[in-house]
Amino acid sequence: MSGTLGGIEAGGTKFVCALGSGPDELLAEERFPTATPGETIERAAEFFLGARERSGVTLDGVGVASFGPLDLDPDSETYGHITATPKPGWSFTDLAGTLRRALGVPVALDTDVNAAALGEWTWGAARGMDTFIYLTVGTGIGGGGMSGGRLLHGMVHPEMGHLRVPHDLERDPFPGCCPFHGDCLEGLASGPAMEKRWGRPAVELPDGHPAWQLEAHYLGLALVNYICTLSPRRIVMGGGVMERASLFPAVRRKTAELLGGYVKSREVLEDIDGYIVPPALGNRSGVLGAIALAGSLG
Repeated sequence: MSGTLGGIEAGGTKFVCALGSGPDELLAEERFPTATPGETIERAAEFFLGARERSGVTLDGVGVASFGPLDLDPDSETYGHITATPKPGWSFTDLAGTLRRALGVPVALDTDVNAAALGEWTWGAARGMDTFIYLTVGTGIGGGGMSGGRLLHGMVHPEMGHLRVPHDLERDPFPGCCPFHGDCLEGLASGPAMEKRWGRPAVELPDGHPAWQLEAHYLGLALVNYICTLSPRRIVMGGGVMERASLFPAVRRKTAELLGGYVKSREVLEDIDGYIVPPALGNRSGVLGAIALAGSLG
């Protein structure tokens, strides 16, 4: 599908809505806090209806990059729903269907990280890559990506943030903060985990603080698992925690160290700086990925 498209980055704290066809062709954009499902979805629909009228364009479809978990099985009775999410009041919300009825256009739905991966593949740091992953490290940790040129789906969508990583309780006695698993990757290395462990938000911790070495250690452990199981040709890492400039070099060093020379690829051995990279679209990967998702509608 081509033409004018809508994109929604549906986050647990804010919604970002945009109308256009790509990063250089946005006609309108709006951000607002995530409230109850009814008022939030209504506000998103009002944005597109108003923006369409003001711009004088036809809205051909909308893509939604949403927090989850999501039901993405087309044969399921609850396809297009947010399922048992920890976000209060949002469990079993028919996100895609409600938007489709309000706007009268096709709606495509995927996880926020899968959509961000699609955005980076279409316009950003993963262009030309048929197999890669996108990982976000912030309020939570999530991952998506492609294998053989197709977004990763299966029994459910990828839940890379809930990978179980080795946890040395002598070095790090923090029990983790994931309500489901305690010390999974998200429970140990997300922004909230850093704040609970050290008593201050990550942004307030100086570069020399031991928090950053520990963070690089956990992320390196995770990346080694992704590399050995998915064999991505590139790893794109976004999210608020990854905005710390010193973290990327530390993660690259730790990943190479933990691989122990086992993976004999040029990317790892000769160009790890170009292998583990930040998103080229910055914090707009999600909403632009949602527009790319709308463009995939038949």
